[in-house]
Amino acid sequence: MTVKMTMTDLANGDEVQVQGSGSARYTLKNTGGVYSCTCPAWRNQSFAIEKRTCKHLRRLRGDEAEDRRIGTSGRPTPAPASKRSAAAADAEPVKVEPPLLLAHKWETDVDLTGWWMSEKLDGVRAYWTGKSFLSRLGNRFHAPAWFTKGLPSTPLDGELWLARKMFQRTTSIVRRQDESDAWREISYVIFDAPAHGGPFEERVAHCQGIIKRHAPPHARALEHVRCKGTDHLRRELARIEALGGEGLMMRQPGSLYEAGRSSTLLKVKTFLDAEARVLEHLKGAGRHKGRLGAVLVELPNGTRFSVGTGFADKEREAPPPIGSIITFRYQELSDGGVPRFPSFVGVREDVRWPA
Repeated sequence: MTVKMTMTDLANGDEVQVQGSGSARYTLKNTGGVYSCTCPAWRNQSFAIEKRTCKHLRRLRGDEAEDRRIGTSGRPTPAPASKRSAAAADAEPVKVEPPLLLAHKWETDVDLTGWWMSEKLDGVRAYWTGKSFLSRLGNRFHAPAWFTKGLPSTPLDGELWLARKMFQRTTSIVRRQDESDAWREISYVIFDAPAHGGPFEERVAHCQGIIKRHAPPHARALEHVRCKGTDHLRRELARIEALGGEGLMMRQPGSLYEAGRSSTLLKVKTFLDAEARVLEHLKGAGRHKGRLGAVLVELPNGTRFSVGTGFADKEREAPPPIGSIITFRYQELSDGGVPRFPSFVGVREDVRWPA
């Protein structure tokens, strides 16, 4: 439906169409307190999606409501980063990306016997600062106080996790800004203590001690087991993937926590995954007639292709916004560099699109 632009609001899950300039129409939507618009001004901003606004949202909700939602006061609609002045940039809230340890892919060139093995969780990476959760890009997750009860005042590294194959549901909960009761579905799975300073084994024991001493009701420590060799690794990988898990993470014994990608942390997976940017919604046919059939996406190198599988019915009714970044799985690259058999995993808000 088309609405007259009056100061109002959208309930969670609602959307409306508004008239733009000329014959253009745009869709405004509220998803868990994250408001979006399909207009180019909203899509092309460099901010995280929960910090974006545009003239259509401001006309609908009012400047005061939008300023309060995105955490600014009296700031005009943000322009793309390349067009913002230094003064406007200085007015932006300062975000500090946490110093996370990131993994390399295992290329079978390293003997992993004796390494520590754990499941690779398909949740949302979250760095506990001692006061709040931060995403990989430094955006705050608005977890309720009852969820963080019992967590220490020192940093932790972990995953906000619901269950296997529930990445999209997890994302929709943790990106909400209303401290929703839906957080009761989530657990904080702790796998490291960045500020501890000791070798990996001592840091794991430290995390387990936090759980035993403080008993945080919504947190647990991730289990690690010693890898007995390649056969053991492949058996465990097959078991986890059969249960719907992503794969395995391997930690080198005695390794320290270091920011950035490290050869002491390796991920082992049967299927590959990557990120792409949504360019267009392609109409469905057959049983998908009248809703999303596939999304046309682009890789950072400019390669374009469509992703049409992996979407739940609800996601076909409300597809990933144009301009958003998605994760997809695939088997291999064709000779032309196009991912074969790509399948949608979920929208990513904790990664930055390369300039």
